[in-house]
Amino acid sequence: MDKIVTRDLGEQPIAKIMIELGLKSNDLVVNSTEQITHKMVSRAAKGRRLNLKIQYRILNALNKASARKYELRDIFNY
Repeated sequence: MDKIVTRDLGEQPIAKIMIELGLKSNDLVVNSTEQITHKMVSRAAKGRRLNLKIQYRILNALNKASARKYELRDIFNY
């Protein structure tokens, strides 16, 4: 039948982590070794559903910018 996909999943843990660490979207974009945009980071924080490849890019940028080791389950709750 029809499968309804929820696209807006509410604020994600990555938003709180970035606030606690004092990081802005630009910090993740600059520290990324892969191509990510400010829009991708913004959508991740707001809870818009991202594909797994983009989630990993955001994760890698956050780990590099924060010098910590987060996992996907730490920054996304979907």
